[in-house]
Amino acid sequence: MEHLRSFSREELLALVEVYAKNWLAHDGCWFLAAEEKLGMEAAIELDTRSWERFSPAEAKRIMAAFAIPAGGGLDALEKALWLRLYACVNPQAVVRPEPGKLVLRVLDCRVQSARRKKGLKDFPCKSVGIVEYTQFARAVDPRIKTRCLNCPPDPSGGDCCCAWEFSGG
Repeated sequence: MEHLRSFSREELLALVEVYAKNWLAHDGCWFLAAEEKLGMEAAIELDTRSWERFSPAEAKRIMAAFAIPAGGGLDALEKALWLRLYACVNPQAVVRPEPGKLVLRVLDCRVQSARRKKGLKDFPCKSVGIVEYTQFARAVDPRIKTRCLNCPPDPSGGDCCCAWEFSGG
């Protein structure tokens, strides 16, 4: 990483965005290849298994890199959610509607937007998202419970693509 030390702040921020978009594009290419070869059901099963492994690893790396305490409850989860690669490519909002609850709203989803541009149906990502967000939250604090408020194939959630509620911790 020595070659990055000469980069300006703006260049580093641009690089983070490029990395995040490349990561998401690779995830999408992998999924489409699996879907073409094996069908949607099998691709979703493999995607779910992948996120089951990746989400806690991502959370643990973020926590280690940014000194987010394990078992730090919703405050720790909020910090970690803002540091995910997704936060670089999907506009999101985090709100605390009441004590003991945190809601993550993904305002625009790059995956769904790309599928729509290609004339594809929305990816029914709810079952994958439940595993992804549950495993991420549990890695931050095993006391946190995750509940999907809205996610495809559910009807549109109005002003967001999907919404997730976290409680406890």
